[in-house]
Amino acid sequence: MRIDVWSDVVCPWCYIGKRRLEEALAASGDTATVVWHSFQLDPSSTNDDPRDLATRLAEKYGRGRDWALQANAQVTDIAAEVGLEYHLDQAKPANTVDAHRLLHLARELEEAGEVPAETQGRLKERLLKAYFTDGLPVGDHATLTELATEAGLPTEQVREVLASTTYTDDVAADQAQALAYGANGVPFFVIDEKYGVSGAQPVEVFQEALRRANADRKPVTLITAPGATTDGDAACGPDGCPI
Repeated sequence: MRIDVWSDVVCPWCYIGKRRLEEALAASGDTATVVWHSFQLDPSSTNDDPRDLATRLAEKYGRGRDWALQANAQVTDIAAEVGLEYHLDQAKPANTVDAHRLLHLARELEEAGEVPAETQGRLKERLLKAYFTDGLPVGDHATLTELATEAGLPTEQVREVLASTTYTDDVAADQAQALAYGANGVPFFVIDEKYGVSGAQPVEVFQEALRRANADRKPVTLITAPGATTDGDAACGPDGCPI
């Protein structure tokens, strides 16, 4: 099974959705290849914004600071229900394009067999924890280099990517693909290119999507004539056609 996920590393619901998906997979016993795709919630954000998260949210949505603080407290409580520890008062502003470019590097190296499987997933997890729990600046190159190396990427290749514009087009392509699927927000999950789950839905929703995907992948039941075999007497195969 393959699960494609669009998310941002500064999206609180994306981290929660990741945990709920993982819980659903664990409960079902399914194994899946999870591929992480880029989606920037705010491509115009900067790494040197002096405002804290509550102020930025209040101004973005035209609401008061008290509303933003309450919203942060609510999502922090929900995160705690899935075992996550949020410190949104310490969250540093960040443009996440470079974090996403490193996630593309991780995926490419993983597919080439140059790093172990799940390296991209480890980097994704580390970036989310860095922002939401550790209060680290995930737009800072020195921080990104340390986090990516910790996740298993070669330090020199990380530095080369950060010093260039490599994978910038891939980040944009991911965002365009999400919009083509009809995803205007994240997280957005696509299972086996057929079943979509929008948002950090309850675990039961993920379980149902996994169940449907598994049902589609079950082998068909063969119907034969009485006394006939089921090994392709009247069918052509890799070794030719029986006459």
